[in-house]
Amino acid sequence: MTRVFILLVMCLFMQNACFANNGVSFIYINGSDSNSEKDRVWFEKGVGKFHPLLVDKIEKNKKTIGAQFNDYKYKINPKPTIFFWGDESKDDIAFMRAQLDLTKSPGAPAAFFARSMISAYLHDAIWVSKPPHMAPVLEQLNTLVKEEHNKGNKVVLFGYSAGTFVTYEYAFSRIRYIDLKELFDTYESSDAIKKFVAANPHKNTCLAAIARAKIGAATATGDIILDNVDARVKENYLKIDEATESACAPEDTTLGVINYASPLVLFYSDITDPKYQISHFNKYLLKHFMENGLFFVTVNFREDPLGIPAARNLTIDEMEKSTSLQLVSPKGIFYENSGVKSWRSFVVAHTSYYSARRIFSSAVVKTMVDGHDFLYDEEFQAKMLKKRKRAEASKMR
Repeated sequence: MTRVFILLVMCLFMQNACFANNGVSFIYINGSDSNSEKDRVWFEKGVGKFHPLLVDKIEKNKKTIGAQFNDYKYKINPKPTIFFWGDESKDDIAFMRAQLDLTKSPGAPAAFFARSMISAYLHDAIWVSKPPHMAPVLEQLNTLVKEEHNKGNKVVLFGYSAGTFVTYEYAFSRIRYIDLKELFDTYESSDAIKKFVAANPHKNTCLAAIARAKIGAATATGDIILDNVDARVKENYLKIDEATESACAPEDTTLGVINYASPLVLFYSDITDPKYQISHFNKYLLKHFMENGLFFVTVNFREDPLGIPAARNLTIDEMEKSTSLQLVSPKGIFYENSGVKSWRSFVVAHTSYYSARRIFSSAVVKTMVDGHDFLYDEEFQAKMLKKRKRAEASKMR
């Protein structure tokens, strides 16, 4: 009896070790025009009503659980985790609204209404897409992800509207998919440094750690510049593991990303532009997701004017052709569904994902299942490709 009691006490003090990797926290990230306490309450209430419904539908769908949550190894936590960044931009948007009030005219109420609506939806999107504003938001999110990791939880990032910029930037800069040898072989560095890196291998790191270790950085023009002083590079390179632990997401903690009401492509349409060196890393981010069983899915209401389709869904063969990379034993998912009928007017569709939570939660589950089947079920893929071919043919008529 004494031995059992001691074991129980040890488990209480070593909770992460005893219950590690048994929970999944959905981290909900807010979007545009969410700058006040009232907006925070609206977001938290909406998520609070939506999350239990989504969890129930995911857990009842055996195929979704099997494909995306590792055959019941993980259980989704019943309470949502909120990451609210909107209050960071409240001073800026207050100034903008004051300036808009100066344009108010009795003779042009429609124009004033249009300016107000456009400004409300786009201000935060533009604000958070700027690197000086995005950086602290990502740092705060990384702190939250680390807290969940320390509790023994995996995480799924759930990005709404401009929150999709945060999920994308987090994956792009904080996930550990950068092979250091490949980095130095690809970008300008001396033969001595290349040999030094090859002789001193380290685990994968992330873009944020490369900058934090002062090895290199991305420029405003989309170029990657590595330090060209060999002695300094060698010294900083040997500290890369410390920078990785500090700047990157904990290893194997992020299961995937679910974006919705997403205008991501409107602001990040250059992420595949070959003129930008930094777009090179998107190929390796895709490879990492696909080979490690992560998912990146997007759900948009078709009536949502800001839910902008990013691109057609690609098969694995098309992904390999597009990236010129071979995907080894792929099991991840990249998939988008922008045709969900919300039965809402286009005026309110962008803010109705929680009021239409039954439709939206069903769409999330269906998108995850369809995304898996499109990539790994030959019969389903053939059916979807045939449908895509007919749609493309009708557009050319």
